[in-house]
Amino acid sequence: MAEATINVIKIFSIGFFAFMCAFLATPGLAHFLYKHELWKKKPKEKAIDGGDIGYFRQLHPEEKIKTPRFGGILIWISVFFLIFFFFILSRFFDFFWIEKLNFLSRDQTWLPLFTLVAASLVGLADDLLQTIKRPQIRFFSRIWEKCLEGGLNLRYRLLLVSLIGAIGAWWFYFRLEQSFIYLPTVGEIYIGIFYIPLFILVMLAVYSGGVIDGIDGLAGGTFASIFTAYTVIAFSQGQINLAAFSLAVVGGILAFLWFNIPPARFYMGETGIVGLTATLTVVAFLTNAVAVLPIIAILLVFASGSVIIQLLSKKFRGKKVFLAAPIQHHFEAKGWPSYKVTMRFWIIGVVAAIFGVAIHLLG
Repeated sequence: MAEATINVIKIFSIGFFAFMCAFLATPGLAHFLYKHELWKKKPKEKAIDGGDIGYFRQLHPEEKIKTPRFGGILIWISVFFLIFFFFILSRFFDFFWIEKLNFLSRDQTWLPLFTLVAASLVGLADDLLQTIKRPQIRFFSRIWEKCLEGGLNLRYRLLLVSLIGAIGAWWFYFRLEQSFIYLPTVGEIYIGIFYIPLFILVMLAVYSGGVIDGIDGLAGGTFASIFTAYTVIAFSQGQINLAAFSLAVVGGILAFLWFNIPPARFYMGETGIVGLTATLTVVAFLTNAVAVLPIIAILLVFASGSVIIQLLSKKFRGKKVFLAAPIQHHFEAKGWPSYKVTMRFWIIGVVAAIFGVAIHLLG
């Protein structure tokens, strides 16, 4: 059997196993989340700029608040379990296919796996702080009210994401000796030590695109198309383990999406958003395809860009550009049903992902 065929079978098998792991784990997770009422204890009261959220309240009534978070656990736990399951099996059984299905490798999947788990744990902490009740001890209650009520303060989240980005940047620059950025049709451009701040800034920018969440099914479909695109790019470069890792993420996302389409059984939460955005940054740099990231992840650009435009417009012009931000809520406010917003955004995401992959491969 040709090596390329074997590699394709490996990648799709890993994606399938990840889907099944996450899918089968869902009933247990959902039961736990509803049993312990792990949804936001404090409803959203203000927009990101401190203004009124009248449109948001109309579009997302109070009854939807009692939907648990933490759905993103399915994604990173299934990938984590699968990668170590096949690694351990390959150490005990000397069979060709078991060894082939092992996709844990130092040069391709160590860093994205570390990033996925570390960033997801940061998001998990934020989700927990949003869902558990304020402690009754006065000292901790005071800290809770100032810093932790409603989740980790945005500045703390950005600090932790920056720290994960700094670790990744250090690994790329000093251990992998990366100091070039590839631009399609131009070639590699030497940026030297500026590789480190660029890496951190890209991770923060991608994380800001996590505001694409907020409508049932939207974030899941968005990230599924993005990671599928990077699966293709990694495969084209012969990074088979990285391609398998990326499709394992897609498999976990699709299982989550099965239960997240309207009406959502649970939401992705920060444990999914932080983990996926940070990992996406690492995968983009590992494939040297960070230049096409804004195209492949164009929905993240639209979402974060609309928030920035809205904030700047309200600050300097005193009025809004969009009825609501991020942009998906603008279309809801214009009267689009949520399913129409989701489906049309999915189409845009898929087309953009195909276009981005084509530019990278042809460039």
